[in-house]
Amino acid sequence: MSDNYLTIMPTDPWWQPAEEAAERAAAVVTKLLPDRDGLGEEEVRWHDTVQVVECGQNLKRILCPGCGVELSWQWWGQEVTLRYEEGFTTLSTTPPCCGARTSLNDLVYDWPCGFARFGIDVLYPGRGWLSDDELARVANALGHPVRQVLFHG
Repeated sequence: MSDNYLTIMPTDPWWQPAEEAAERAAAVVTKLLPDRDGLGEEEVRWHDTVQVVECGQNLKRILCPGCGVELSWQWWGQEVTLRYEEGFTTLSTTPPCCGARTSLNDLVYDWPCGFARFGIDVLYPGRGWLSDDELARVANALGHPVRQVLFHG
């Protein structure tokens, strides 16, 4: 059986909330999800460094935000490996297509992916994407804008 996760994370990869804000946001997430038949609670995670938050088998392609050209998996993998080896001190990159300076976090992922030092992970969420209104409720509780990633692996 494949694992499915919903991760809700700050839009700023380096931002982390206070513990009280994280608990408030996790409580909001719990209320938004259907009864998941004892599959476990949401897990709040803090990381010392930025982590890749990917969507697994859902990822179809990655586009340059500057010109819309599809980027190669090889280029993306090399860029992520380089940033990992540097300890993710930066996510800055220049795609080979148009030379637009951007961030690995700001590439256009089809399905969404991102980078974060904090996230709320839900194993088997029992549903798809949170709506914009639901994300706004989580962001309000957290005190920072959020984005979401659905992982299927």
